[in-house]
Amino acid sequence: MRYNRQIILPEVGEKGQEKLGQAKVLIIGAGGLGAAILPYLVAAGIGEIGIIDDDAIEISNLQRQVIYKSDAIGKSKALEAKAMALSLNPSIQINAITDTLNAKNAIPLFEYYDIMVDATDNLQTKYLINDACQVTNKPFVYGSIYKFQGQISVFNYQNGPTYRCLFPDESSNSKNCVDAGVMGISVGIIGMFQANEVLKMVLGIGNVLSGELLIYNMLTNDQQKFDLVRTSENSLSKSDFEKKYNSIPAPVLEISARLALEKINDSQVLFLDVRNVEELPKVRFRNGIQIPLSELENNLSILDSNKKILVYCQSGIRSKTAVEILKKNQFPNVQSVSGGALKLEEVIANNILSI
Repeated sequence: MRYNRQIILPEVGEKGQEKLGQAKVLIIGAGGLGAAILPYLVAAGIGEIGIIDDDAIEISNLQRQVIYKSDAIGKSKALEAKAMALSLNPSIQINAITDTLNAKNAIPLFEYYDIMVDATDNLQTKYLINDACQVTNKPFVYGSIYKFQGQISVFNYQNGPTYRCLFPDESSNSKNCVDAGVMGISVGIIGMFQANEVLKMVLGIGNVLSGELLIYNMLTNDQQKFDLVRTSENSLSKSDFEKKYNSIPAPVLEISARLALEKINDSQVLFLDVRNVEELPKVRFRNGIQIPLSELENNLSILDSNKKILVYCQSGIRSKTAVEILKKNQFPNVQSVSGGALKLEEVIANNILSI
């Protein structure tokens, strides 16, 4: 029998396996963390698993998103993850959702699933997960990576602390793994920690990481646990949620790297690199300037507000923040370059553009 080795554990048994088979878990993000979380939940026999991700597989993903193969480049992450999961365990149900998690679909999804697993590297999405979990009174397993350090916790579990208790400042700027760099093994380790928390909650065994933050250092193997205190309200009404997220300004306007590169000889266009000076790849334009994001507000006088400003960072995250700063300071014609320097370099290489 497929599950014999875990059923013989007294903490699991036949009843525990039945609990696993009845559980419904949503994995938000099919990147590095999701690729580590998914196989172990599938193999353990979680009865129904949702995977939500609107992204396509790129060659740079394969270094850490180990469930994908080279011939899957360009294909949907969610659909490929589903195919992998069913090949591993065809007896369970896998729901592939090729969409982003947003304010419109979060509540219906969270009402359906029992446990949400955060496998994202986007701060805004983490706050959205937290708030939707509060509305639906569902727990979520948090995971995060920064270089060689990982964090794990469980929020909103049995009236425990929420994500906002740990990170109350929603406006903080944090690098994602594209900007900061990451080893594949790091997301693997943290993803398996997250899968472990899911299984403990479903089975009702062990000590769930609620009210605690586990920090794991990949280079030293040091583990530290810090107690968390609930400082935010654990209840959030559906109407308050809708009011909060419906009032969020429209997304920052973006321009594709390909269209941006058509402007490299336009004297009325300025390319603004908001990365730190040491970051690679180096992408330089004759009509370009570099001002790190941390120094931008103190150097606005350098920029010409009459020009169209195309802002890029490493992957397209910090550039959106820069656009917001510029618009707030009366720069009317500003766009963020989607995919950042990495995408610009790719397009330049493929099209042999001279800059």
